[in-house]
Amino acid sequence: MRKLIQGIVEFRKSLTEEQKALFKKLASGQRPDTLVIGCSDSRIVPNLVASTDPGDMFVLRNLGNLMPPADAQENSAPAAMEFSVLSLNVSDIIICGHSECGAMQALAEGTACPHLKSWLQYGEEALNKVREGITLDSTLSEHNQLSQVNVLQQMEHVKSYAFIRERLEKKQLRVHGLWFDIAKADVYCYEKSQDRFVLIDEKEAQQILNRIIVT
Repeated sequence: MRKLIQGIVEFRKSLTEEQKALFKKLASGQRPDTLVIGCSDSRIVPNLVASTDPGDMFVLRNLGNLMPPADAQENSAPAAMEFSVLSLNVSDIIICGHSECGAMQALAEGTACPHLKSWLQYGEEALNKVREGITLDSTLSEHNQLSQVNVLQQMEHVKSYAFIRERLEKKQLRVHGLWFDIAKADVYCYEKSQDRFVLIDEKEAQQILNRIIVT
């Protein structure tokens, strides 16, 4: 808490005129083009990893970067997605998982925490797939394999919503899967044609941008 409070004071002291102008502009409204559904893990900082500014991304964070399917009795995460798509008109949705995820370890090993156990049910399909032998990278530990498969499962959950499918069909929306390796500080993108996560270097970044331009 001490570091947080001291950081707030430092933020106020070091704020540049350019940054002040940006926040003044943002006060009148936000126009992010991307929804990021990421994990609550304190080691994951979407804006830092993507080198983005305030206002660039609408971020939903929860344990395990989960999105309950459309037929689930959950409102919080779906409400954030609905708002970002229907009110903010984002054009891209990213599900971002990561290595050494505590939620994925709890899903794989079990947990005595009742609320956490209830929430993690939305990752059970991914766990079942991994236990059946489905994996994207067999060299990874089980919980990291699960983390990657879970990204794809949550992408499917996102697509289970009628308002999402409608925009996908009209090519007004795209859904992507990313995975962050904490130890290496590397970000990977799921490539369907290769059925694996590929490191986002300059070459891969250009391929992603080319697909966006085409669609």
